[in-house]
Amino acid sequence: MTRRGFLALLALLPTSGAAASTLAVPQLSPPNAPLNVYHLGHSLVGADMPSMLAQLAGEGHRWNSQLGSGTSLKQHWEPAEPILDFDLVNTPPTYRNAREAIGAGTYDAVILTEMVELRDAIRYFGAAKYLRRWANLARDANAETRLYLYETWHPLDDPDGWLHRIDTDLDRLWLGKLAGSDSRRNPKHPLYLIPGGQVMAAVARAAEAGNIDGLTKRGQLFAKTPSGEQDMIHFNDLGAYVVALTHYAVLYHRSPVGLPHQLLRADGHTADALTPTAARQVQNIVWQVVTSLPRTGVTP
Repeated sequence: MTRRGFLALLALLPTSGAAASTLAVPQLSPPNAPLNVYHLGHSLVGADMPSMLAQLAGEGHRWNSQLGSGTSLKQHWEPAEPILDFDLVNTPPTYRNAREAIGAGTYDAVILTEMVELRDAIRYFGAAKYLRRWANLARDANAETRLYLYETWHPLDDPDGWLHRIDTDLDRLWLGKLAGSDSRRNPKHPLYLIPGGQVMAAVARAAEAGNIDGLTKRGQLFAKTPSGEQDMIHFNDLGAYVVALTHYAVLYHRSPVGLPHQLLRADGHTADALTPTAARQVQNIVWQVVTSLPRTGVTP
């Protein structure tokens, strides 16, 4: 990338990065072997994104998950709480009961995320308390397990503005009200950040500025409903690829530039793909965002 291109890219990065870096976290060394990863979350994790991550990481990467639709960390924790679409989205061989899996201490990395609307999760569903409970379950099981908070996003039609929410929610909500108490109690073993929302925003800004081959608007990263309308929150194959690249860069401390861009969905079908030029442009953006946020634990 030329210096001019690099400076143009910096201008498109989300504006929350400087503030998000104020909490010092211990330095992480890059892993020296493929990882065994557990994902706990909802449909903004899904099956395709972890499957793409495994393809990007290569032989030896393993993963399991417990998911739901719009599921909070409280619902995952409390046995009496219903999990919408549980039987639909949790199937062998990737499904593993979250309490059993995280409590076993056999995962190199545990990735947690909270439902959105995040304001509601914090106010009504005890999000900070249940984030601490899940993180402590992992810490108590294995002091070497790396813990991550996967930052997502709110709907494209959010009344406050999709980009505005991503820019302002990272520090105030994700790292503040959600993860702040856990960070203060566990400064030596914190939750590191997988900045999914920050990267999606940066890619959207670059696309809308004409800087990504074949992409011109944020909606191209998101799915369509069965009736053909714009899905306002769930990613399509292109968005899943962007988020998988972000997970790869954070978990493995490696630049995603040059990784394959033609991947398979979890069901084995060929995923829609960016052009080779667009893939490299997006990969560069991912690495710039990930390395601009010290909370990821990744250095350039």
